[in-house]
Amino acid sequence: MSPAARKKSPLRLWPGVALLVILWIFRLLPRVLEDPPMQLMIAAFYGSMISSVLILLWWVAASRATWRERVFGLLGFLALAVIGFYVGHPTLRGLGTFGVIQWGTSAFVVGLLASRFLRPERRAVIGLIAAGLAFGYWTLVRMDGVWGGDFRAERSWRWSLTAEDEYLAARGGRAGRSSPDSSLDLPLAQAEWPGFRGPRRDGVVRDLTLAEDWEARPPRELWRIQVGPGWSSFAVAGRRIFTQEQRGELEAVVAYDAATGSQLWAHEYPSRFFEAMGGAGPRATPTLARGMLFALGAEGYLHRLEPETGAVVWQADLRVEARREPPIWGFASSPLVVDDVVIVHAGGEGDRGVLAYGVDDGRLRWGAPAGGHSYSSPQLSRVAGELSVPVATDRGLALYDPADGSVVWKYDWQIRDYRALQPLFIDDSTVLLSSGQGVGTRRLDLRRDGSGLAFEERWTSRGMKPDFNDYAVHEGSLYGFDPNILACVDLETGERRWKGGRYGAGQLLLLPTASQLLVIAEKGDLVLVRATPERHEELTRMKVFAAKTWNHPVLVGDRLYLRNAQEAVALEMPLG
Repeated sequence: MSPAARKKSPLRLWPGVALLVILWIFRLLPRVLEDPPMQLMIAAFYGSMISSVLILLWWVAASRATWRERVFGLLGFLALAVIGFYVGHPTLRGLGTFGVIQWGTSAFVVGLLASRFLRPERRAVIGLIAAGLAFGYWTLVRMDGVWGGDFRAERSWRWSLTAEDEYLAARGGRAGRSSPDSSLDLPLAQAEWPGFRGPRRDGVVRDLTLAEDWEARPPRELWRIQVGPGWSSFAVAGRRIFTQEQRGELEAVVAYDAATGSQLWAHEYPSRFFEAMGGAGPRATPTLARGMLFALGAEGYLHRLEPETGAVVWQADLRVEARREPPIWGFASSPLVVDDVVIVHAGGEGDRGVLAYGVDDGRLRWGAPAGGHSYSSPQLSRVAGELSVPVATDRGLALYDPADGSVVWKYDWQIRDYRALQPLFIDDSTVLLSSGQGVGTRRLDLRRDGSGLAFEERWTSRGMKPDFNDYAVHEGSLYGFDPNILACVDLETGERRWKGGRYGAGQLLLLPTASQLLVIAEKGDLVLVRATPERHEELTRMKVFAAKTWNHPVLVGDRLYLRNAQEAVALEMPLG
């Protein structure tokens, strides 16, 4: 081609612009839809990534640029992407890398569009400058996790202190110690809130009514403290509350004074779990049982501690017993104590799916097969007249005999991803099982026949599609998050009665005596909602936290204990 021809050679831009539009349709569509199915979100992720690759292929094969431009532009873009990857903050690696590349390819096309009337030797330079600015921006920020439901990223300037940095700086070198206060010496064997979601792991607070006018009688803040990151809830016994958190390179099980928020003791040990979407810290909640305290860390360390002092009785490592590494979002199984064993889901191969350790010595008593991907916890339920331990995983639901781990019954409902909700037993013959990630909730009716347990699939409802946000049943209706909007489903038919209240990936408690739902929204609002199938009726609300809140609330009498990955607070709630 002659120099004159090269000077006048226009780019064929419309394929690149079309691919750019398609890329951003894929990126934005799940955000503008109220209830995007998981299949659409997966398609949007892969569609936008494929569009980025096609943009580069268009540039090389169909842009009508000179070959010198094409080679220079492609190699320059790849060099910028590699530099951005290594210079960028570690939290943007992994899934975040794909988003950064999409911004880079978008800027490259915009730069080419803006320079379309310039000489060929300048067009690729302008495109690379635009891409470099995009990559450069992403080297200046870090990802602080995502919001549940729509997976929008939280971003901050990379040089700014994280909430964990500020917490560690405020703590300095302080260590916890036991308090001599004799008023703390209450029976730990009779914990009011022994662990995850309460005594029955169902998030139900019985025989309590909250006042419904918080303007006239607002909740009173008793104390507020900084805590390390983690998604644990609380166990409560008298004036002791127990939780788990991350403290730099140390994972910690901590006891606080329920009256003042002061630390009583902390058991810290070397362990740090981090992944970019959920952040750092433990996921499970400590368990109190018969005066013993158990806690499972996100990397798999299972401890029995003395609840009065935090002294270690024994420690086990799930990674060794289950012969696996932590799942993508960490070990999250809150320990369950039944008789003389403590049971956790580990997700190992073969008979290393569910593990039971002796409470006295920490030795493995039995192992049983289970699905490998679950963030649910074992619970003790009466099913068809007999006590068993249900565990929900990606394979479905299985019931185990706590004495030896034998599988009493199992229901296969394989899903691609994970299960995180507790199976909800309405009575000893009816259970609700959520699929997670947008598929729906299924009702199973169980009965005992000559060959064991049989079941009937009553319905599967897409009207309730929670991710990791547990639900509750009240007077024939199911209340929960679909997936980040509160919803009500008829228990007999599975049909949705109403949907309203954008509380994000929040959590809730049911107060059946008063037909009330106490919701802690993902953005930190505390909301009281009427539990009625007629309509969504928000009674009152108040702001508690400014940061993302995924932790389960705890209500003991008129004391409400809340936390997120930055703060913990105790409120005195007005009673009705």
